[in-house]
Amino acid sequence: MNPVKSIEARYLTYKAAHFSSFPEGRALAALKGIHAGKRCFIIGNGPSLRAADLDTLEQSGEITFAFNRIFHIFDQTAWRPTYYISQDGKMLAGSVEEVKRIEAEIKFIPAELAWYEGIRIPGAQLFHIVNEEIAENVPAFSENIAQKICNSKTVVYTAVQIAVYMGIREIYLIGVDHHFHTSMNEKGEIVVDPTAKDYFSENYNRDKDQLYIPNTDVSTKTFFAAKQYADAHGIRICNATRGGKLEVFERADFDSLFIRSEGN
Repeated sequence: MNPVKSIEARYLTYKAAHFSSFPEGRALAALKGIHAGKRCFIIGNGPSLRAADLDTLEQSGEITFAFNRIFHIFDQTAWRPTYYISQDGKMLAGSVEEVKRIEAEIKFIPAELAWYEGIRIPGAQLFHIVNEEIAENVPAFSENIAQKICNSKTVVYTAVQIAVYMGIREIYLIGVDHHFHTSMNEKGEIVVDPTAKDYFSENYNRDKDQLYIPNTDVSTKTFFAAKQYADAHGIRICNATRGGKLEVFERADFDSLFIRSEGN
């Protein structure tokens, strides 16, 4: 191995193991408890997502997390996410310029994408992502995001770990349909449902042949892991998606979550 490359590899291994001691980790540590006792909305990119619902979140001043190519809905709403996350290297590599333009308080990106794949988003908050399981296909839950965030088959799990670290006690999912035209089951078999639509926009995955195929069976286990942690720690996670196939969490009616004065 090239001596310079060898030194760099050892440095990055050390940095990953001691991430909380580096500036990126200290910046994450500063987020602990900043939204103590509040609620947030985690926004999936499923076909049920409505621009009008995002307008409601904007008008109500809600804390929101959004992902990946959410920017395809920006022309329909004034809403912009409080926090943006992407950990899909293939998706991000093809959308770097669009992600750079997203207006969010913080954009969270795995440090590994910058270190090993050269994907760099100016001003993004890097986090150390690890593959750590408590059982087969069941990810561990990080209680210290300054040190690590546990990887899974859905970026929603990353958002839940960040939200909990921030002190949020109520988490509502919208646009998390958990149902795709083409997906993979736990056996690795491809499942096609011609009646299903993948995303809120037809432009979302025009390069779908180059992207990861979602594994809904494994994702379901991930959602159960999130629920198990939340239930054990007094955190409420509800699914306020309009329809969809995700039944791990109790359902909530999105419209009922907002108090409107008479006549409005």
